[in-house]
Amino acid sequence: MNIIKSFTKAERALWLTALILITASFFIFGGNGILTLIASILGVTSIIINAKGEPLGQLIMVFFSLMYGYISFSFSYFGEMITYLGMTMPMAAFSYISWLRNPFKEGKTEVRVNTLSALEVGFMILLTGAVTFVFYFILRHFNTANLIPSTLSVATSFAAVYLTFRRSEYFSLIYAMNDIVLVILWTLAAFSDTSYISVVICFAMFLVSDIYGFISWKKMKNRQKESELS
Repeated sequence: MNIIKSFTKAERALWLTALILITASFFIFGGNGILTLIASILGVTSIIINAKGEPLGQLIMVFFSLMYGYISFSFSYFGEMITYLGMTMPMAAFSYISWLRNPFKEGKTEVRVNTLSALEVGFMILLTGAVTFVFYFILRHFNTANLIPSTLSVATSFAAVYLTFRRSEYFSLIYAMNDIVLVILWTLAAFSDTSYISVVICFAMFLVSDIYGFISWKKMKNRQKESELS
C-alpha cells in the first residue's frame, strides 16, 4: 500500500514494534480468538495512519469498531460495545467523509487541521457531560462489568470522536486518555481470564501511538499555517 510506503522511519518503527508486541502477546497469553488479533492490528494501523492526517485511517477504524464491539460483548463490557458500535463506528464513517471533504491542498489527501472556538469547546464539554450522565444509568441497568471505568471510557470516547469529526489535533490526546482507561478495564478483565492480557498490550500500544498522533498533528498544524503564510 502507498500509505505504508509513506511512513517515516519513526512511524514504521512504531508500527512494526506494535505489531510484534501485539502478535507475541496474543500467542503467549492465548488471545481470546483470532478476531482479537485482527482487531488489534487494524486498530494500531488506523491510529498511525490517522497520525498522518489520512482519511483511510478513519475507514479502517470502522472495521476495528465492529470487531472490538463483539470482543467487548464477550466480557459483558456493554459500555464498550455500545460506545464502539453505536458511537465510534458511525462517527468514524462521518469523520472519513469530513476528512475527504476538507483536504489541506487540492489533489492531496492530508486533512486540513481545524481550530475550534472556545464556544464550541464549551458546547462539547457540556454535551460530553450529558452523554456520560445518561450512559451511566444505561450501563448500570445492564449490570456492566466495572461500571465506573466503563462510564469514564464513554466520556473520553465521545469527546475523542467529536474532536476527530471536527478535525482538531486534540482528538489523539483524548484518545490517549481513553487508552489509559481501557488499559485499566482490560487489566481487570485479565484477572478473570489471562487471554485478555493481549488486549491490555494492544491498548498500551494504542496509547503510545495516540501520543505520537497528537505530536504529529501539532507539527502538521504548524506546517500548514506556515505554508499558507508563505
